[in-house]
Amino acid sequence: MLKNLGEAVEGLLAHHLAALRKRQTQEKKAEMASVWQAKRAPLYGPKLRQLQQARREERKACYEQVVALHGQGLSHQAIADQVGVGHATVQRGLAIDTFPEKKPREQRSQLDRYLSSLHQRWGAGSHNMAGLFRELVEQGYEGSYASVRDTLLRLLPEGRKTPPRSLPDSLAPVLSRQAAFFFLRQPGKLEADEQETLKQLRQLHPEIDLAYEFVQQFTQMLRTRTGEKLDDWLEKVRTSQIRQLQSFVLGVERDKAAVVAGLTLPHNNDHVA
Repeated sequence: MLKNLGEAVEGLLAHHLAALRKRQTQEKKAEMASVWQAKRAPLYGPKLRQLQQARREERKACYEQVVALHGQGLSHQAIADQVGVGHATVQRGLAIDTFPEKKPREQRSQLDRYLSSLHQRWGAGSHNMAGLFRELVEQGYEGSYASVRDTLLRLLPEGRKTPPRSLPDSLAPVLSRQAAFFFLRQPGKLEADEQETLKQLRQLHPEIDLAYEFVQQFTQMLRTRTGEKLDDWLEKVRTSQIRQLQSFVLGVERDKAAVVAGLTLPHNNDHVA
């Protein structure tokens, strides 16, 4: 009986743990995709920033000169000749009411066309940077290893390889068979870490929490030889509509007399953990 009940519980836990892992996988993919698809911030050093600031001041001075000369009545071509800019630049400058700030250009590199491939390989668990570099070279990449390494470090969350989160935030990785064992045992006989895992499993889904109550009630009937409670227990499980436990209920109904005897007679050999 306990073997069949354990298998039913294992099926329930396997269903919910698989759903949890799929959700986490999708969340991780979405998290990684958002990081890799985000625009990269330009890596400007102090000298380059100073040069850019000087160029901006020059453009602004030219713009102000264009506006001033236009106010004096000069033609567009005359302004262009005097300021030293193109005719189109004069037209664009006079078409707006304020100095046009230049948007910073996103840095491009040879590696950009391979970012999608890198993302897929990293998400698949390939975290060896040298190996990834060799794969890119085989695909035609002609840049340096340092560029690949620096890009990976820059685009990864927190700038380093990050291990996947546990199940869910603090639930230790556990398989359904092991989890079913926790359900069948008396709570007081579980180790502290097993009790904590069991607690977190029960919080995973209301179905799991209810199933645990049913399992404990059944094992209590077996320990205390109170088979007269079986009908009430069967009705509660049927009403719960927990799919994985319905097959167990049907099995009990098919051989109910033997099950009642097993839950009542002292010579029953089922092991109750």
